[in-house]
Amino acid sequence: MLKLYWVKGTISIAVAIALEEAGLPYDAVQMDFKTADQTKPDYLAVNPKGRVPALALEDGTVLTETGALLDYIAAIAPTANLVPTDPQNAAHMRSTMYYLASTMHIAHAHKMRGSRWATQQSSFDDMTAMVPETMAACAAYVDTHILRGDYVLGDTFSIADPYLYVVCNWLSGDGVDVALYPKIQNFMSKMQARPSVQTIYQKAML
Repeated sequence: MLKLYWVKGTISIAVAIALEEAGLPYDAVQMDFKTADQTKPDYLAVNPKGRVPALALEDGTVLTETGALLDYIAAIAPTANLVPTDPQNAAHMRSTMYYLASTMHIAHAHKMRGSRWATQQSSFDDMTAMVPETMAACAAYVDTHILRGDYVLGDTFSIADPYLYVVCNWLSGDGVDVALYPKIQNFMSKMQARPSVQTIYQKAML
């Protein structure tokens, strides 16, 4: 059985939602950032990066990086139709995922992970102060250019949607007024109504 290493509220939950959408059984191994589980030898033996998510396969192989795990889930559960067959739609789906990974997640991380980029408290404070502005800019881009309807691909659900859902869950905590972005509001409502997301809430993963 697949084994997902996750932390509540983090991007690892996007993988859990995709597993639920695909109907794939998995064991959920909860990590705790408060006790720095991700830095301990047992977990570093699983994922030397010291990050979540990590997905352990039945043969012992461990996969990392959210986008790669989402693509893997879609590939091993083709009947779930989590990746579009149209090349342009697939490109839009993946460009969304890459944007979330390279831009929006990084903007969010500046709030509490400043030590990844700087060493001075003044730098940390400056990064934190910028988060509402940078995350609002990201939200505006998502609302205007990413969401093509109820989901990233319009009426069609794809692996980009759980990724976007988890990241958009961070907006309010980052000082962004989500009411200013009607497409994001609609998207969040549609996602919250999906059985996969309801199951994740029942499991207290979000």
